[in-house]
Amino acid sequence: MSDHYDAGDITVLEGLEAVRLRPGMYIGTTSSKGLHHILWEIVDNSIDEAANGYCDRIDVTLHKDGSASVRDNGRGIPTDIHPKTKVSGVQVVFTQLHAGGKFDEHNYSFSGGLHGVGASVTNALSKWLKVEVCRDGYVWRMEFHSFYDAKKKRWESGIPVAPLEKTKERTKKHGTYVHFMPDENVFPDPAFQLSVVQNRLSELAFLNKGLLITLTDERVTMAEMKEGDEPEQLDLADATQPYHVEYKYDGGISDFVKSLNEGKATLYGKPLYYKTQADGVLVEFAIQHTGEFTENLFSFVNNIPTPEGGTHESGFRSGLTRMLNDYARENKLIKEKDANFQGDDFREGLTAVLSVKLKNVQFEGQTKTKLGNSEVRPVVEAAVVEGLRSLAAQSGNKKAFEEIIKKAQGAARVRLAARQAKDTARAKNSIDSLMLVGKLAACSGRKPEQNELFIVEGDSAGGTAKQARVRQFQSILPLRGKPLNVEKKRLDQVLANEEIRTLISALGAGVGNDFNIDKVNYHKVIILSDADQDGFHIRCILLTFFFRYMRPLVNAGYVYIGMPPLYKVYKQNGSFEEYAYDDKELQEKIDKAGKGYLIQRYKGLGEMSAEQLWQTTMDPMRRNLTQVTIEDAVAAENMVTTLMGDRVEGRKQFLARYANFNKVDTFMDKVKLKKEGAHAEE
Repeated sequence: MSDHYDAGDITVLEGLEAVRLRPGMYIGTTSSKGLHHILWEIVDNSIDEAANGYCDRIDVTLHKDGSASVRDNGRGIPTDIHPKTKVSGVQVVFTQLHAGGKFDEHNYSFSGGLHGVGASVTNALSKWLKVEVCRDGYVWRMEFHSFYDAKKKRWESGIPVAPLEKTKERTKKHGTYVHFMPDENVFPDPAFQLSVVQNRLSELAFLNKGLLITLTDERVTMAEMKEGDEPEQLDLADATQPYHVEYKYDGGISDFVKSLNEGKATLYGKPLYYKTQADGVLVEFAIQHTGEFTENLFSFVNNIPTPEGGTHESGFRSGLTRMLNDYARENKLIKEKDANFQGDDFREGLTAVLSVKLKNVQFEGQTKTKLGNSEVRPVVEAAVVEGLRSLAAQSGNKKAFEEIIKKAQGAARVRLAARQAKDTARAKNSIDSLMLVGKLAACSGRKPEQNELFIVEGDSAGGTAKQARVRQFQSILPLRGKPLNVEKKRLDQVLANEEIRTLISALGAGVGNDFNIDKVNYHKVIILSDADQDGFHIRCILLTFFFRYMRPLVNAGYVYIGMPPLYKVYKQNGSFEEYAYDDKELQEKIDKAGKGYLIQRYKGLGEMSAEQLWQTTMDPMRRNLTQVTIEDAVAAENMVTTLMGDRVEGRKQFLARYANFNKVDTFMDKVKLKKEGAHAEE
């Protein structure tokens, strides 16, 4: 790797085209996830500077006008003229797709932005973008705009207002500042979510030990962010300042594991941490076991989350299993005649963070969620074996390894009990099938990609849904009572629950480590519950089950939440009838209906007729569905653990911060209905 870095180091693969026409090809979606993606592309460029030793501070600001900016103290984008394009390096980076200094290994040892589309795609999907570079003793500036050309009848995206300007400002600073405004013509809701940005920046600070990342949100004040927290003494001047937070973790991913295990009962004092480099691959991991029953492994490649795993996770798991079995045998913790522990035994209650950095990364898909480099697996496996052996040899870690083996022994006993439960379930498969006949109204279609399973709350709503469905592709599974909250149970206890077993049988793809996404009977699994406390609780319980024991189902985008309407606005004479799904839409329907309207409030699905349920909730052409996705695995893990686990204090803190118990009124509390047949008035 060389410190030499100028415009000649920037490789141009193709021009910037089609991004505005097909943004989904580059950022996946124009929803909230895609909006944040264009911010991450700029942040990742700064992170790459930090990961390669050129930057130790990154400042992110969410501005009042809806724009965002990122400043770093890295080397600064090259400002000299590119030898091929004959324009400045800054213009190349922001106007040429697949242009950057990361395709040539001597500029960056490790890079998350290896697709090279980041800066240019952010520019193409912004109303305007401004760049300021501090480099070679001067401040350089350039601005880009996007606009609709009426003559050409097309959008012109990311067009330079003028060539890169070398200002008269002299400076000893170095780095890059990028300020951009997402285009509302591309993004239906162009507002950045503070919680999403917080989670990602905190994550990046953990992964880059010692890096300072600051976040400022000018849209809210420090006082507003303190609402719901425990009373704190806030200086009045500070209270009116924009919200500001700093992330810096000198313990790196060890601190990450501590944070993930906060509030949980850990089996040993501090996480076990190891870092090494071999064959051009940097491997870093930290692990700590808790008294919980599930495994939580969070993996990253060049700072990019890989929620779908890949070869690095396979190597980590095999290395962990091999070394711990060797340790158990060497220390006579496994009898000579007994079989080795299985990997699942060692990973029960495990919280682990695995960070891998390498050149020439092969991510599977543009979304960068799974690592495909086959050569990485043996390197990571060897590193984990070597690292754990080194840690086990340290006298201070003896208790930790004894606790890990002890935990595995208990997990093995539970595994055998769970296997017996599975064997029992298989043995009475015909009984389960008969049980399903009475519960599941199966569709006649045999193509999973076309089939839908509605999980409905209660027999009453289930009966209505069965009448409303199209039996060729829609199946109905009514739930009798609340399913088991699996967050507090072991797998053998989960399998003993009748409602859970019925759901597993209906999906037909197994459960836990035996789950096979290729065998699932439905590519749309739709949770359909009432819009009340019990309905929301059932939804949470089912989502927790899918998250813990069928996560590939969620990762594949097969899980949905049905959105039945809350109100029907109609007129007695039949001249007007429309549905509203929230209070805002109710007001719109009332305005549209004019005088003489009536309102029906649906407290449960059972109050609807089959025709109404079909029209509003089940008809693919008219219904509203919310797809359940895991955009941030760490945030999802913390949320599930906090809300569904045994952490009472953590749940209290969450509710104190986010729940508004005073706001119990709805729009319906403000609407007074006269007797049937009379006009309604506000």
